[in-house]
Amino acid sequence: MPAFILSDRRVDLSELMDDSDCDLNMLRETYRQFSTVNGLLTGWRRVYVRFIRPILRDESTILDVGCGGGDLLLRLAGWAAKDGFKVHITGIEPDQRAVDYVRSIDLPENVVVEQTTTSDLVHEGRRFDIVVSNHVLHHLSPAELRDFLAESKLISTKLVLHNDIRRDDLAYFGFMPMWFFFRNSFIVPDGLTSIRRSYKPNELRQVVSSEWTVKPMPLFRNLLFSRA
Repeated sequence: MPAFILSDRRVDLSELMDDSDCDLNMLRETYRQFSTVNGLLTGWRRVYVRFIRPILRDESTILDVGCGGGDLLLRLAGWAAKDGFKVHITGIEPDQRAVDYVRSIDLPENVVVEQTTTSDLVHEGRRFDIVVSNHVLHHLSPAELRDFLAESKLISTKLVLHNDIRRDDLAYFGFMPMWFFFRNSFIVPDGLTSIRRSYKPNELRQVVSSEWTVKPMPLFRNLLFSRA
């Protein structure tokens, strides 16, 4: 197998959509296609049923950090409503382009999105019952990851769940054929870059404290979680 994938994380690589000068039409199409690709590969339904639903109550608050195109916000809102819970869901993003996109779609009344960061929320003293993220961890260096996890804990009262890609040869080569399905967007090139930037389970375990559990999941995923 090629050594360039299974060796060190390629933190020197950048995703095209993170470029402030990237094509805005392709960026918006990427946000739109997130719903499909994340629905196929991320396993959030499984995570919701096992970890989130058992602790939901009416008026529970959920925070999605780095909410991107907003697809996880909509999924969580839909699943909670179907299960009979009246919850409040907030998505945060530092990128104004993503915030503008999410605000342009039809959001339920119990879902809001803000341009802010976990650091800002800590400073403001805001807290949420459940804090989640999707595809955030691979963007972070070990030092940034430790800070991010500490902030996640500070703003959560019950549970933190970070779901991300797991670096693997099969994940990399298996994602290449997605070119046929996800065109006119950054989904495939940025997905391949994300795989090369992502952590292996043992790499995460070397970074995180004993408060955190690293759980490998199907379809080349890492679930990092901690209960309050």
